[in-house]
Amino acid sequence: MDLTETVTGPCSLTADDCGAQPRPTADPATWRSRTAKRDRSGHSPPCNGVTAEEALRNRCAPEAAGVTGSADASAPNAPAPPGPSDPEATVEPAVSGDGGGLIRADGQGGQRSSSSTAPKGRSAHGTDAPRTTTRSREPALPCPDEGGSPLSNPGPPRRPPRPQAPEPERWARAALTRLTEPGDAAVGRTIGRLGAVALVDAIRAGAPPSLLELSAGRLDAYRARLRDIDPLADLERARTRGGRFIIPGDPEWPSQLDDLGDGRPVGLWIRGSGSLRMLALRSVSVVGSRACTPYGRYVAGQLCSQLAERGWVIVSGAAYGIDAAAHQGALAVGGITVAVLACGVDVAYPPGNAELIERIAAQGLLVSELPLSTHPNRFRFVLRNRVIAALTRGTVVVEAALRSGALSTARRARDLNRHTMGVAGPVTSDLSAGVHALIRSGAATLVTDGAEIGELIGSIGEDLAPRRSGPVLPRDLLEPPVARVLEAVPATAEGAPPERLARQAGLSVDDTLKRLYELGSLGYVERYGAHWRLVRRRRPAGP
Repeated sequence: MDLTETVTGPCSLTADDCGAQPRPTADPATWRSRTAKRDRSGHSPPCNGVTAEEALRNRCAPEAAGVTGSADASAPNAPAPPGPSDPEATVEPAVSGDGGGLIRADGQGGQRSSSSTAPKGRSAHGTDAPRTTTRSREPALPCPDEGGSPLSNPGPPRRPPRPQAPEPERWARAALTRLTEPGDAAVGRTIGRLGAVALVDAIRAGAPPSLLELSAGRLDAYRARLRDIDPLADLERARTRGGRFIIPGDPEWPSQLDDLGDGRPVGLWIRGSGSLRMLALRSVSVVGSRACTPYGRYVAGQLCSQLAERGWVIVSGAAYGIDAAAHQGALAVGGITVAVLACGVDVAYPPGNAELIERIAAQGLLVSELPLSTHPNRFRFVLRNRVIAALTRGTVVVEAALRSGALSTARRARDLNRHTMGVAGPVTSDLSAGVHALIRSGAATLVTDGAEIGELIGSIGEDLAPRRSGPVLPRDLLEPPVARVLEAVPATAEGAPPERLARQAGLSVDDTLKRLYELGSLGYVERYGAHWRLVRRRRPAGP
């Protein structure tokens, strides 16, 4: 037996919107469109203070909306339309003409009643019969949604869910990225001992320096800066700009950064669609001088193109010179590249590489320890080099002077037991002096192409470089006795007799003659009277 319930509530729809019989109009199209809104059974659709479209959805999908109109008379086993004589049905009272509350059977306004009926006659909706609704446990009828499947939108549209608030650990670390400088070992030790949330709360509450193991002046500066920091706003800005903030423990966090110990990043701001952890599993960093030579720019681009074609991810710093050439070499062959910045991921620095940085964000990743809108300084460039060294399997230095910052990346990689490689340059170039010093001291391995780099940092037995050898000449394929006889033939016009050739080759005369005829058939020597001489090959005529 169907469960019934009176549906009441304030209604702001006109009679035309509810599907009641409209008055004739001069336009037949308008008449047909309004008449089409009527229910299949001839009754008006339910009205509960909603729009006509929502009323239609409620009628077609009772399980989604909880309320249905009367059933179609043509459906099998369908109950008869409810009426005043149906004991299972309830009649909805009429709504007052001024759009106010419902009028009960006793004539008083108030809550809806399951037994009240509307007086006969035309109601405020413009219908001649009272409206009835029933609640059914039967499956919902397909609702013919416009432009979609019958069940694509069974109920009223819902508001999109609000983004969840970040967990305390995330917003605390986001605040610390704006509060402290990257690579601060003292802050890292305190985070490891107390946790990021406790550290931020202790700074705000004015904890004693002995508890946090930080100086009093440092804590006072942190406390003053903490008043102007809004980590939730930073996280929201990063999300709206296509970025995110990852922290240790996230699935995307690269575990190799833990090799930095207390100096590991508090968190990383990322802009791009790839997973940093997955991309860093097979990555190599290529660094060098900003004021590079054409030779260094060409070599860096070639190395990175070859590495990208072999499936390696190129990591660099998006600076001028070798860094830019490394990123461009990977992008040129459709490879993936990651730029570790010394500023916010929304800051294009240097400005001359703004277009390149946007390409990296679209085709790779932008990574930074610093929050959005943060500008670089000299010390931050050196500090970000440790992230480049720890993130990858190895570091390649293309060009670097004796005081180049690229050497700090190589030293970091060596200290972290990463492969350190160098590309030799002209001995007369000062920009290659630093690389030559690394190679000479044994701190770096000499490499010349992408295959040799992949062999050093790749999997054992899988990323082997092809064996190199010079060209093989036909003369190299001769047997040793034949080669000795050929070496004994003088390069003169008259040649030499077989007896002299036998003495020089260390063979008998008969054996020497056999070897000479073999050489003659191969086109190396010819007989000149009683002597043997070399065949003079004519040089091709010049153009």
